[in-house]
Amino acid sequence: MMKTLNEYMAMSYRMEIVEDKDEGGYVISFPDLPGCLTCGETVESAMANATDAKKAWLEAAIEDGIEIQEPDSLEDYSGQFKLRIPRSLHRSLAEHSKREGISMNQYCVYLLSKNDAMYVGK
Repeated sequence: MMKTLNEYMAMSYRMEIVEDKDEGGYVISFPDLPGCLTCGETVESAMANATDAKKAWLEAAIEDGIEIQEPDSLEDYSGQFKLRIPRSLHRSLAEHSKREGISMNQYCVYLLSKNDAMYVGK
């Protein structure tokens, strides 16, 4: 039985963020939702656009009766971990995130996602 749009939107689909070095900005895709991608000039704008892209993709899939893959279960992961870093790195991360206009947490998620996407691609 197909779920509702709100049920699919509440699911945690994996998101990949890649810096577009040719055109500038950032590209976000959802590997479990084929062809669902968006971009933005900043990480923050790309993240905001990602929610809209995910919603539009899901709406179209539901309307067309396309089977929607659910994300892998993440119950074994809390989404949090504690990390100790040098003060100089902390300062650098805080300054970069401030320039981007996003929280340091969002900026670190972007950096980790970017690195993870590059690692997976090898």
